[in-house]
Amino acid sequence: MEYLYTATCLFGLEGLLGQEIDDLGFRRVETIDGRITFAGDENGAATAAVNLRFAERLYLHITSYTARTFTELFDGASDVPWEDYIPKNGQFPVKGHSIKSTLFSVPDCQKILKKSLAVRLGRHYGVKFMPETGDLYQVEFFILKDKVSLMIDITGTPLHKRGYRPERVTAPLRETLAAALAKLSRPREDVLLWDPFCGSGTIAIEAAMMMKNIAPGARLRFSGEATGLFPANSWNDAREAAIAAELTETGFRARATDINPECVRIAGDSAKRAGVSDIIEIFEKDALTIETGGMRGTIVTNPPYGERLMTVDTAEQLYRDMGSHFKTLDRWQIYVITQNEDFAQLYGRRPDKVRKLYNGMIPCYFYQFFKNNK
Repeated sequence: MEYLYTATCLFGLEGLLGQEIDDLGFRRVETIDGRITFAGDENGAATAAVNLRFAERLYLHITSYTARTFTELFDGASDVPWEDYIPKNGQFPVKGHSIKSTLFSVPDCQKILKKSLAVRLGRHYGVKFMPETGDLYQVEFFILKDKVSLMIDITGTPLHKRGYRPERVTAPLRETLAAALAKLSRPREDVLLWDPFCGSGTIAIEAAMMMKNIAPGARLRFSGEATGLFPANSWNDAREAAIAAELTETGFRARATDINPECVRIAGDSAKRAGVSDIIEIFEKDALTIETGGMRGTIVTNPPYGERLMTVDTAEQLYRDMGSHFKTLDRWQIYVITQNEDFAQLYGRRPDKVRKLYNGMIPCYFYQFFKNNK
């Protein structure tokens, strides 16, 4: 039996997410901004949840239909055999989004869909009120240009929360975006990856996990496991397969450094939890004093900016100093993500490529300098 799944991602990462969906053997059905729908079998939920590195959430896609009135919205949902998915005591809260659609009020759409599901389920189970005392079946709707998609969330905690970073850390960069930056920098075994403004170490950790083939969800639990919608053994099977595929040896090496000793401590602890402390050197260092040491290397970093850690003027001077110092790193490639649209001018060099990405809903610019000759 074929299942449809929908994976969401940060804007700008659709290409990376689509490629890993292909690599896992799924068939892509539809790609739109921030989400990809794909087909797989009953084990696909576990395989995708455990292995997708660039996805934010994963859903079981239930149905799609057109609705321009609340009656059409109600009736379209009512046609779904929800009793095949949600048991008598299941909790089924409804939330979602509406974009460029006639039905633009999200709270009103929530109420209509909740009522439609409750009426259908109540009629099937022979009750006036659904108790909702059991496991969670989070129903999500997404309305784009009057096309309604109804889904059930099967991840629970967002997939960017890998579990290695302390919850108390207010980190500026999502793990999924950090993984994308690492991927776009083309990490290789014979090239050192160095993040000189490492913060909690996320970029270096994600790069190291990638190079050790550590699946981001191999040691996580997902809400879909409790739903009974998928084979019970598929989750552990997917985790065990992912762990068995991890590499114990790799020539890849990374460095994560920061001028703040507390950041260095947190990065070190996070690297240990992620299982990559053996291939990352983490220590305190001023970014403007790093040297090549005769090695080939790549800088991938998220430097401080004016709204975080320092004033705008101080941040802009830092960018100028980065340009002056990093040009001494002969033949190293430089990759910098920042919210500052004027970074290249301040840095003093024209980038070979600029890619617009999003950290949550915050637009950022990924400046890529492929040639760094003196």
